[in-house]
Amino acid sequence: MSTIVGQSELVRRAFMHLNDLVRDNPGKKVPELVDEAAMRFNLSPLDSEALYRMFKDAASETSSDAAKKT
Repeated sequence: MSTIVGQSELVRRAFMHLNDLVRDNPGKKVPELVDEAAMRFNLSPLDSEALYRMFKDAASETSSDAAKKT
């Protein structure tokens, strides 16, 4: 029996998967990896765009936190 997963949960899982993809594929461009994660989790184009924005925001927060520590 299959389980229904809410769309926000799919985006969260895709975000975690995207983090893994970026870590494991440093030479690939982020938009390509976002597309890969979106296809894997069957995200809509709108959810795919939200995933990209979430990743960019998280990456900018990480880099700004690192800059504050130095």
